[in-house]
Amino acid sequence: MRVLCFTLLATVCLHFSPVMAQETATAPPQSVKPGINKSFLDPDLDVDQWIKRFEVESREVFRARDQIVKQLKLKPGDRIADVGTGTGLFVEPFSLAVGEKGWVFALDIVPKFVERVGKISDILDLKNVTPVLCGQDDVRLPPGSIDAAFICDVYHHFEYPSRSMASLHKAIVPGGQLILIDFERIPGKSREWTLGHVRAGKETFRKEVEDAGFEFVEEVKIPAFEENYFLRFKRK
Repeated sequence: MRVLCFTLLATVCLHFSPVMAQETATAPPQSVKPGINKSFLDPDLDVDQWIKRFEVESREVFRARDQIVKQLKLKPGDRIADVGTGTGLFVEPFSLAVGEKGWVFALDIVPKFVERVGKISDILDLKNVTPVLCGQDDVRLPPGSIDAAFICDVYHHFEYPSRSMASLHKAIVPGGQLILIDFERIPGKSREWTLGHVRAGKETFRKEVEDAGFEFVEEVKIPAFEENYFLRFKRK
């Protein structure tokens, strides 16, 4: 099992002016929904509990997983990032879709989820999967390292969406695709859980992705979806 955690190396200059220091200083990022990931960052997180919540027929994306993978239109040799892989629901089908010449980067901010994906990969002998412990505002992938990014029921958990999307934009090759699946949030129609948990609706999320340098391509209709939507974007 290989787990990647990319770090930045800082160059320390011994002689610089106060003006330079002021210019290079950056304000700390502001969370768009503080605490949204608190339960996932619990060091005592019970992975089995989340498997029971994520990998169950009552969850739309679990029920529709074959339709979703088909609509991604992955080709042998493609490199895809499963952003917020969670318990690794899509790791095996992605691995099979991209073939031995392709690659799957399974990203998550939760060490125990990353560890689980590594174990799954070993057990199933998925030689083209790399679990990645990413940051809350940085996917930690090298520039131009992926052809596609898959964000499924995860974007509303981005605390720093502009920074996370900027790092994804760098990681995806020009013309590469980004898939966004999330919950419809419509006051008066959506469940109370959705209204309280998901910070914004489809149009807001679409605009944020477009503002990050992606071109909207289409909304794909998934027959099994009642609460979710599937948007496809292209990296400019």
